[in-house]
This record gives sequence, structure tokens and C-alpha cells, in this order.
Amino acid sequence: MKAAMPYLIFNGDAFDALEYYKEIFLDFDILQMTNYDSSNKIQQAVIRMSNLHLIIGDSELPEPSQNSPETSIYIECDDLNEIEMLYRKLKRKGVIHVPLDDYEISKRYAWIQDKFGVYWQLNLS
Repeated sequence: MKAAMPYLIFNGDAFDALEYYKEIFLDFDILQMTNYDSSNKIQQAVIRMSNLHLIIGDSELPEPSQNSPETSIYIECDDLNEIEMLYRKLKRKGVIHVPLDDYEISKRYAWIQDKFGVYWQLNLS
């Protein structure tokens, strides 16, 4: 296997999501990006956030896609400052499913759905 990466599908707002994630994640790069010929929607973009690689793109299906809480991106944070910063930024205009707090399984943990509908789990062991 050469690689395995999560692929996030957006409903015409993938470029806005790229800009949003670029503001949130300090170590962020767009490694490759291709737009659809007929529009400025993103066909496929490969991004790197620290050591996580994601592929994102806009759906061309007539029905909007929706993310499911059964699938989330899990981030193991380096320290308290990082998890608090990510929590503060990702919850803005999003939904908090589990608030940032100490839990039996973790020093700090949170589960958030961001404003684009992407689910994130933040953890500090």
C-alpha cells in the first residue's frame, strides 16, 4: 500500500474550508490542488497538517453530501496550549459534542463538529 488518507467531500465550499483550516492549523501546506474545468470548485486537493495528510474536494453529485459522526479526524495534541487553541478555533460556528475537559481516558479530550460539518476528536494523553 502506498498511502491511506481521509478524503473529505464538501458541497461547493472546499476552498473556504482550505482557508479555514490554514488559519487553524499552524503546520499546514497545500501539496497539490486541481480545480474542475467548468468552475473554480476544487476537484482534489492534498493537504498536510503536521504529519496528517488529507484529500479534500467538492462533490459534483446533485445531492449534497453530509458527514457522519461515526467518522472523525482524531488529533493527538502535543500539549495543553495546542489542544486549547484547536478547541477554541474549531468550535467557532461549530457544534460541541463533548466539551474540552478531563476524562477518565484522557487528560484533556473534546469532540467537535466544525462549521463545515467535519468531526474532530482532540486528545491530550
